[in-house]
Amino acid sequence: MSSRNSDHCLFAVPKKGRLYEKVTDMLKGAGVEYHREARLDVAICKDLPMTMVFLPASDIPKYVAEGNVDIGVTGIDIVEEVGLDVERVMDLGFGKCRLCVQAPVANQIKDVKDLAGSRIVTSFPELTKKFFDPLDAEKGVRTSIRFVSGSVEAACGLGLADAVVDLVETGTTMKAAGLEIVSTVLETESILITNPHTTHKAMVDLLKHRIEGYITSKKFVMVSYNCSKDILDIVCKITPGKRSPTITNLTDGGHAVSGLVKKGEVVKVMDELHAAGARDILVFELSNSRM
Repeated sequence: MSSRNSDHCLFAVPKKGRLYEKVTDMLKGAGVEYHREARLDVAICKDLPMTMVFLPASDIPKYVAEGNVDIGVTGIDIVEEVGLDVERVMDLGFGKCRLCVQAPVANQIKDVKDLAGSRIVTSFPELTKKFFDPLDAEKGVRTSIRFVSGSVEAACGLGLADAVVDLVETGTTMKAAGLEIVSTVLETESILITNPHTTHKAMVDLLKHRIEGYITSKKFVMVSYNCSKDILDIVCKITPGKRSPTITNLTDGGHAVSGLVKKGEVVKVMDELHAAGARDILVFELSNSRM
């Protein structure tokens, strides 16, 4: 990276897996266009002075903190584990899961304090130590924490651990291994981070606005309808929008109203509008936005 173009902002993206796919979709929706050649981990953006760098998600906080790249996407769990100085620009709303203490169901452990002083296997030794240190101090014991890079859930079944600390998304893998959650260490999701001293602050701000606009467009739809003057106040309470609904006067004395509605609530909102007397109710998908 020593030969980097100082005029270009460097954006670190997870190089593979589900997180890579989510980030790729997000960047496409935010208008960040680039072409990545096969087997290459660098791509130049088409319309922005920015270079995409594809790295393991676990390495991205280090590259950002040391100034090798300006901005990146990774998980809260990884940032907290490495403990480096990065600025959290925004939460991205995907990759949500929990870092949990898990023990065999057969052991029926209900209080995490009962695991203090036991053997723990994890891919997050620093966060695990930070979690167990106060429990150890309370009981006057020392928890043995062993690092493994993968297949953490197998450790108890193999006799390597009394419990594990691992990420839980759906819980399918955990249940298949005969484990259950005893306690939550950390709730995590994907976040956008930057180096606090980056010289590309303007680009970071631009990316933030673009991504915020894309995320909003995925959460909301636009509902438009017509109503008479006498029910205007009623229907506007049903569709208050993010700030306020947009109201246009019609030639027949009525009003055309439009407002943003959360996707998960749109069917219920349409029913309420129709029951209140609104007509010509239409729903429009959003491809992008700026708020």
